[in-house]
Amino acid sequence: MKLTPEQIERLYQFTRQHYVEWYDLQTELVDHLANSIEAQWQENPKVSFEDALQVEFKKFGVFGFMTVVEERQIALGKKYNKLVWKHFKSFFTIPKIIGTATVFAILVQLMLKFEHAYLIIIPIFVLFTFLFWIGIVKMSRKNKKEAKLSGKKWLYKDIIFGLGSFTGFIPLPLQFGLRIEDTAQFGIISATIISATVVCFFLLGFVILKIIPSKAEDYLKETYPEYALENAN
Repeated sequence: MKLTPEQIERLYQFTRQHYVEWYDLQTELVDHLANSIEAQWQENPKVSFEDALQVEFKKFGVFGFMTVVEERQIALGKKYNKLVWKHFKSFFTIPKIIGTATVFAILVQLMLKFEHAYLIIIPIFVLFTFLFWIGIVKMSRKNKKEAKLSGKKWLYKDIIFGLGSFTGFIPLPLQFGLRIEDTAQFGIISATIISATVVCFFLLGFVILKIIPSKAEDYLKETYPEYALENAN
């Protein structure tokens, strides 16, 4: 005995009622619940749909679907981090490394030549942190608007457009900048470290705010076959 379309829709409603807001996770859980309910019916056809559903739900334990959600968030978070790292490393390979090295060298020279270079570096970190926050907020709002129009949220899309674990580094540029002490002149070692930090922060910001979002559709279609079908055009 197979589930009816109405019963499948009831399963989607059930997952939403239990705080699973992402369509991809809802679909994953619905498939699991549907197969398990049909397996129960093979053993005992007299079991009602709702009773079979409650039996399967209890198997998820005290926290219900939350464990599944957390595990999926961790898995997709790791996938996203690998994606960020992949694009970040590309700036240190030919030919991009030429531009990266040029910016780094210019920063080092500026810090060595200007006596109070920290007065330039600190505002740079502050501005970067401010612009990064604005970028994340704008992406997140755009994603929420699209989800509202489509009626579906996708976990990996939420991660790409604002919920990625790499966004935890947002306060670091500001904290680092404010720790730079007023020295008469930067030495080669401190100038190198600070310049490298500035370059790395900017590259990470560019990857998170520009590169990955611009390729988001491709990454989402690779991750979700159903997303690819819904967005085939």
